[in-house]
Amino acid sequence: MRVENFVKLYEGSFKENFDFPAINEYGTSNSYTYGEMAQEIAKLHILFEAAKIQKGDKIALIGKSSCKWCIAYLATATYGAIVVPILQDFNPNDIQHIINHSESAFLFVVDSIWDTLEEEKLSDLRAAFSLSDFGLKYQKGEENINVIVAELPALFAKKYPKFERKNIVYPEISDDEVIVLNYTSGTTGFSKGVMITGSNLSGNLTFGHEHFHMKPGDNMLSFLPLAHTYGTAFEFLYALSTGCQMVILGKTPSPKILLKAFADVRPGLILSVPLILEKIYKNMILPMLAKTSMKLALSVPMLDKTIYAQFRKKLIAAFGGKFVQIIIGGAPLNAEVEGFFRKIDFPMSVGYGMTECAPLISFTLYPNSPAYSCGKILRQMEVRIDSEDPYNIAGEIQVRGQHVMHGYYNNEEATKAVFTDDGWLKTGDLGTIDKDNNIYIRGRLKSLILSASGQNIYPEEIEAKLDNLPFVMESLVVEREGKLVALVYPDYDAMASIGLDETDFNKLMDKNRETLNRTVANFEKISKIELYAEEFEKTPKKSIKRYLYK
Repeated sequence: MRVENFVKLYEGSFKENFDFPAINEYGTSNSYTYGEMAQEIAKLHILFEAAKIQKGDKIALIGKSSCKWCIAYLATATYGAIVVPILQDFNPNDIQHIINHSESAFLFVVDSIWDTLEEEKLSDLRAAFSLSDFGLKYQKGEENINVIVAELPALFAKKYPKFERKNIVYPEISDDEVIVLNYTSGTTGFSKGVMITGSNLSGNLTFGHEHFHMKPGDNMLSFLPLAHTYGTAFEFLYALSTGCQMVILGKTPSPKILLKAFADVRPGLILSVPLILEKIYKNMILPMLAKTSMKLALSVPMLDKTIYAQFRKKLIAAFGGKFVQIIIGGAPLNAEVEGFFRKIDFPMSVGYGMTECAPLISFTLYPNSPAYSCGKILRQMEVRIDSEDPYNIAGEIQVRGQHVMHGYYNNEEATKAVFTDDGWLKTGDLGTIDKDNNIYIRGRLKSLILSASGQNIYPEEIEAKLDNLPFVMESLVVEREGKLVALVYPDYDAMASIGLDETDFNKLMDKNRETLNRTVANFEKISKIELYAEEFEKTPKKSIKRYLYK
């Protein structure tokens, strides 16, 4: 199925699936059918029109994932305004900066975040509304939006005496128009509002319709942040374009909470970041594989296949038993973890994308994706490697095609810097390709380390191996005085549970270093491990701020 127009796609879906459940919040009574959701969107359209919101005006949205968040997003997009989703993890100063930089006229916000903002510093903001009930929290100066809000039930009843399928009619909005401004950072001087068009989103949704084959009545468990393009595109926009029911987890997605939700919801498709599978592997699977009896059993020909089949069966059941496959994105998957899941023939594929591509760049469905690749470049896209030998020598991955953003909002300098002179988007990632245009990521261009003898060192590859060793929660490899040093945030809880003290821990880390150095090239060996008492500071996207630890 080719998505012809982003906005009209939802007009059709709301009409066709009017009586089907559309969205609910896991473990609560908050739920909407497609018809009820369309009705709430119609109310907001009346509000926008009465308040003289114009096509192309920006409406910011900040708060944890919820039914109201999704309604506000689609109401904005189907009206012709531009959605500005803001990560709730940004600090108040950064949130204020984004609202101002985007020139947002309206803001939908959770109460707890609104209480941290200073409305007098929000220069263009005309009004703010609560994401708990869409109630008015603030209006600027002489605005009469409070009157409109008070009269909204009457205005709706007058326009729609009975809200029906035929009342769902959205304006003709070209897919060339910007639909979303998605900010990659909140900090002044680093803010880049990615201008995502209807065409960018339509390309991603077309891919979903052609390959994922979800149908009305299927469930989708949403636990990724909806302010990120990955979660928005597929857990939310794709699900509601197909007649699926989107179930919003609404809790921190720890493995324990997720596995309970998977069992209850039984999703037909699962989207995840690598961390989830990596935690399940490290905390649940590795301890079983380390048992002497298991090692002996796996060494017996034919018996090992039976055991791996049992692993596969139990894991599929643990994820709800109904999913077609798990799609991993957002960051590279640990190679050891991927190797195990491939060994048991687990239905899982790794994709590659970025906010600037809304987000998908490459993906191949299970079971056709080559090992340790992130799939083949999409048919809507092209890829090249900035390398003299793109099949064997890593270079920057560069792409162009339908999914590539329009540019950065009000930032011509950053837009110019991210594109080559001949129009290719510079991803900032290092990788190679094969003859079929499957992409293999090696690391980030900014984190590349050049050894004294001239070899390229990709610290992410070393960190992936170190993170799988005992008592390591997370690690960071840096260069100091020409030597590689591993910074490690240890698993203190695991250490305490078996009665280890600091002296024992230092010995264990030395052993980890020796184990690691046996698995890497000579120029990748770690000279020492330094322990950190706290987690590494991260961006809102949960990537370690590497520049703080050099």
